[in-house]
Amino acid sequence: MANWTTYINEYQNYLKLERGLSINTIENYSFDIEKLTAYLTENQIDVSPITITEEQIQGFIYHIASLVNPRSQSRIISGLKSFFTYLVFEEYRKDMPMELIEVPKTGRKLPDTLSTEEIDLLIGAIDLTSMEGERNKAMLETLYSCGLRVSELVTLKISDLFFEEGFIKITGKGNKQRFVPIGSSTQKFITIYKEQVRSHITIQKGYEDTLFLNRRGKQLTRAMVFTIIKDLVKKINLQKNISPHTFRHSFATHLLENGADLRSIQLMLGHESITTTEIYMHLDRKHLAQVMETFHPRGSK
Repeated sequence: MANWTTYINEYQNYLKLERGLSINTIENYSFDIEKLTAYLTENQIDVSPITITEEQIQGFIYHIASLVNPRSQSRIISGLKSFFTYLVFEEYRKDMPMELIEVPKTGRKLPDTLSTEEIDLLIGAIDLTSMEGERNKAMLETLYSCGLRVSELVTLKISDLFFEEGFIKITGKGNKQRFVPIGSSTQKFITIYKEQVRSHITIQKGYEDTLFLNRRGKQLTRAMVFTIIKDLVKKINLQKNISPHTFRHSFATHLLENGADLRSIQLMLGHESITTTEIYMHLDRKHLAQVMETFHPRGSK
């Protein structure tokens, strides 16, 4: 089951650094996956998280149904759905093997999204008198206005900034590149940081082209960005579970709410498949039915 271990470890890192979940919650999620791997081992089913089929997962669900109460069963299914959603989201899998597996209704909460007012409050709470203030402001503005993954933010290069054209070049999952629009106000914050702060840092060899640097002149870690955001959340006493991922999710949510089409959002987020964007946006079939009814000539009766 070594193959499973690798994917589970990556998933745990994602939950911790990009979703900001507690160690206890992460352990619960991992426990659900371990139940599945134990079942596979016991039944000598040799599959990886990438090759396991819907039928094999369904077999496991039937197995646990006879062992645990409906509430526990619901939690295990939710935990597995989260894991396989992550695999689709990261483009390890093309399909979602749990799409048709029903979860008993227990009121699932969607991840927190920030309003534009809350984003302004968070960014407004940054101490601009500190060395890192202008950098943090430029970083959070870029996270939100370009919808970047935190890994894309920390690896962003100066040579990837095409301000005259109004785009930045992003290298995403599997070294796939995309151009994302960047607004003039975000360009201004990056320029201020670059000219007034970054120019005074002693840059370590190999990081000359890295845009956002720590005080030692090296690339920031994802964990550092997470900590910066957590401290700001505490500072304004915001009662939400916020992480770098929240800015990306808010970017996409606000675009959708203001009438952007899914295809455009897909391109900006860098999702290979529109199915990934649907999962990411938590779109249910009701939404798609409304789109059909509103925009298709045969949609409304």
